[in-house]
Amino acid sequence: MVLQRNEINEKDTWDLSTIYPTDQAWEEALKDLTEQLEKVVQYEGHLLDSADSLLEITEFSLEMERQMEKLYVYAHMKNDQDTREAKYQEYYAKAMTLYSQLDQAFSFYEPEFMDISEKQYADFLEAQPKLRVYQHYFDKLLQGKEHVLSQREEELLAGAGEIFGSASETFAILDNADIVFPFVKDEDGNEVQLSHGVYMHLMESKNRGVRRGAYQALYATYEQFQHTYAKTLQTNVKVQNYRAKVRNYKSARHAALAANFVPESVYDNLVAAVRKHLPLLHRYLELRSKILGISDLKMYDVYTPLSSVEYSFTYQEALKKAEDALAVLGEDYLSRVKRAFSERWIDVYENQGKRSGAYSGGSYDTNAFMLLNWQDNLDNLFTLVHETGHSMHSSYTRETQPYVYGDYSIFLAEIASTTNENILTEKLLEEVEDDATRFAILNNFLDGFRGTVFRQTQFAEFEHAIHQADQNGEVLTSDFLNKLYADLNQEYYGLSKEDNPEIQYEWARIPHFYYNYYVYQYSTGFAAASALAEKIVHGSQEDRDRYIDYLKAGKSDYPLNVMRKAGVDMEKEDYLNDAFAVFERRLNEFEALVEKLGLA
Repeated sequence: MVLQRNEINEKDTWDLSTIYPTDQAWEEALKDLTEQLEKVVQYEGHLLDSADSLLEITEFSLEMERQMEKLYVYAHMKNDQDTREAKYQEYYAKAMTLYSQLDQAFSFYEPEFMDISEKQYADFLEAQPKLRVYQHYFDKLLQGKEHVLSQREEELLAGAGEIFGSASETFAILDNADIVFPFVKDEDGNEVQLSHGVYMHLMESKNRGVRRGAYQALYATYEQFQHTYAKTLQTNVKVQNYRAKVRNYKSARHAALAANFVPESVYDNLVAAVRKHLPLLHRYLELRSKILGISDLKMYDVYTPLSSVEYSFTYQEALKKAEDALAVLGEDYLSRVKRAFSERWIDVYENQGKRSGAYSGGSYDTNAFMLLNWQDNLDNLFTLVHETGHSMHSSYTRETQPYVYGDYSIFLAEIASTTNENILTEKLLEEVEDDATRFAILNNFLDGFRGTVFRQTQFAEFEHAIHQADQNGEVLTSDFLNKLYADLNQEYYGLSKEDNPEIQYEWARIPHFYYNYYVYQYSTGFAAASALAEKIVHGSQEDRDRYIDYLKAGKSDYPLNVMRKAGVDMEKEDYLNDAFAVFERRLNEFEALVEKLGLA
């Protein structure tokens, strides 16, 4: 049975009192920031009065944003730890409202800044040396000049921010708090209630009947609510398309990628490379079918580990294994990891009402917290090092960069996390002496690659297709979404949609479809991480130093430049082909082990 929040040992929960010591302190900070926002009106119309006014207003704007992020993070994480608590639902709603008010208050900033002439810009930088730290920030703003609207239009858009986010919030409440899953039988024949965490655990069961039962029960529930989920997703897509249109972008994808200064060719190259290598995925799935001894492989058969080796870890064992693997990144990196593991940065176990999945969060002035829903298996060890990669990226960036550059673009985010996964794989393969355990590790790598590069690219194709369909006037009904998803799933996995009817509803349970063109970066990130991990583990100290420099860079340079300095050019297809070469090499070894061990 999933525990209540108050039944979880405190040492296994994150310590949010390091952000605000009490809820009352958060409420006072909210009140204070609300009052400070009233000062903003005095700055309107005066941004370019002088170099000093540009500096003062820019720094005031950033300081307000910095305080807002801290407020938001506390409310967001308090809400996530138990989404049923009305108090923290209210905190989160208040934070979102204030965020919208903040955006609205400073909506004059960009339109006024866009009036600056080249000469005035140069003169200001000369007259006020303190502005020079913001030069890259200003340069990025100027690149988006054609997409900035009039002050009144910016005010209207900013004021609608809370409304624009409502589809995503409705999805989150429905999917984490309101939806009730049925009871199913576990491997011991016990009745257990499905939850997001329990479902993934049961999908890894060796008992096909258990997998089938959990799978059918989960998707029968989503089938019941398919029309509601279709409406929340359609609304979210309309929001992104509307925003792109009013800001003069060709499409929502163009707008989303332009925010990170990433050309759309990077996205198209990814899809093309993955489609070209789908035969490798089909080959792996055929092998999986043989090992499992079934001729009718189903979608509920693709998650169960193929190994009979019980390669599992308690949470404490996983912490030690993660430290051992990540030591290759140096003493400074390892010391940060140990702090995260020992100073309650992590909310470890699932509880009733807790948000599903895992993430790394926090703001410039907080610890880089992690949310997990821990299960004692190899996948969760990989999740731990993945989220630790995000948190170390945040730690280095925030410590190295001023606030204005103290975050990193989402395009870079998944690289640090998946580099850690690849380092862990290398470490485990180095340690292993017996064929059976090596088989288990290779199985995990191949499944991870399938789940990250192949699956997330499938998601990326689906996401782009629904945005294009809406842009072309198509109504995103559940029937439309079901068919589109089923067809894509069949192409990717090579498994008939007629034999896997439930999978057509999978789109309904994917929170990342509300993240506005986020998912493709899991795939590009994993591929880039594959190249970086090879250099970190097998390369020189210079390679490792360049990687740490990437972790420190934040937003001080354009994302593609940051990666070039780290040693990967993501505008070329080489890094993708290199990643598939690693997959094929390990698939070859896996096939050889299958034959050697007589498993098929």
